[in-house]
Amino acid sequence: MGAAGSKLEKALGDQFPEGERYFGLENFGNTCYCNSVLQALYFCVPFREHLLEYYGNGKSIGDAEENLLTCLADLFTQISSQKKKTGVIAPKRFVQRLKKQNELFRSYMHQDAHEFLNFLLNELVDILEKEAQAVKSDPETSSPPEKIANGPKHAQGNGVSKEPLVTWVHKNFQGILTNETRCLQCETVTARDETFFDLSLDIEQNSSITSCLKNFSSTETLNAEDKFFCDKCCSLQEAQKRMKIKKPPHILVIHLKRFKYIEQLGRYKKLSYRVVFPLELKLSNTVEDADIEYSLFAVVVHVGSGPNHGHYVSLVKSHNHWLFFDDENVEMIDESAVQTFFGSAQEYSSNTDHGYILFYESIGASNNKS
Repeated sequence: MGAAGSKLEKALGDQFPEGERYFGLENFGNTCYCNSVLQALYFCVPFREHLLEYYGNGKSIGDAEENLLTCLADLFTQISSQKKKTGVIAPKRFVQRLKKQNELFRSYMHQDAHEFLNFLLNELVDILEKEAQAVKSDPETSSPPEKIANGPKHAQGNGVSKEPLVTWVHKNFQGILTNETRCLQCETVTARDETFFDLSLDIEQNSSITSCLKNFSSTETLNAEDKFFCDKCCSLQEAQKRMKIKKPPHILVIHLKRFKYIEQLGRYKKLSYRVVFPLELKLSNTVEDADIEYSLFAVVVHVGSGPNHGHYVSLVKSHNHWLFFDDENVEMIDESAVQTFFGSAQEYSSNTDHGYILFYESIGASNNKS
């Protein structure tokens, strides 16, 4: 990678961002699903800063019990503290820990990058929550952990609701959806909140993220066998249901459902549909109906024609430059190249590189409040 690394340094020249590091990640036999997501997370700056702060906060990682969080913090610290500006790093400890922790990722088969991202974020939350519990039960510690304002109520027995803990993973990625159901008989609206770390969107040919989000929040009528039990009417009634975003996340992760189970085939098929994802996105399906603006900073791309084989790469925006990460290789690309990953307008196309997971960061400080 020496040559490729120096090529990248030459390409950036004086514009190489101060203190930034661009390192490829070694592939340990089909671990591209992991590498592509890790690059996207590394260039999610608020997440990276929280993780490095966690590492530096007197957590003597050597003494602590090894887990996915310590391995990830160790890897990010290793990258950010490299003397060289470019090169290759082997995320060996992290991958070993991942395989030890979850048998799903043990085989050398093609894995799903979205499943990995989901597993990783939830695992980090579990570890942080356990640590906070341990701190709480230690009488020597002082400040109480923060609570989510109007967060989702995790109802427990006898109507007792326990306020969940807010970790920095929540602060970066968590949003709240509200599921509104309106009884067509008595007009009563029942709202149920649920949290999310990413939005999984159904896709259509020649569509856009905006239209997919509109479909996600479109009104659905519940009738016939799908009638809704209305507490006020005390009976099954026809109703209208829709999903809206009650609290938009600081980092909006959108997963395009490119792998669809086809009943007639009895297997999954990859949808190569062309779905336009803009560099700047206005999120309008919110409860407040206020447009929230987001800026695209990373794309995990699935390369290949089927769901059970292929490759993952990532596109990342860093200091106004776009970079292409393909395991060990890192190169600069033009912003206009991003649109070559929208998908194919025709069913059978030679282009099999399609945007799969999109990472957007909210623009403006209003969303940055913890």
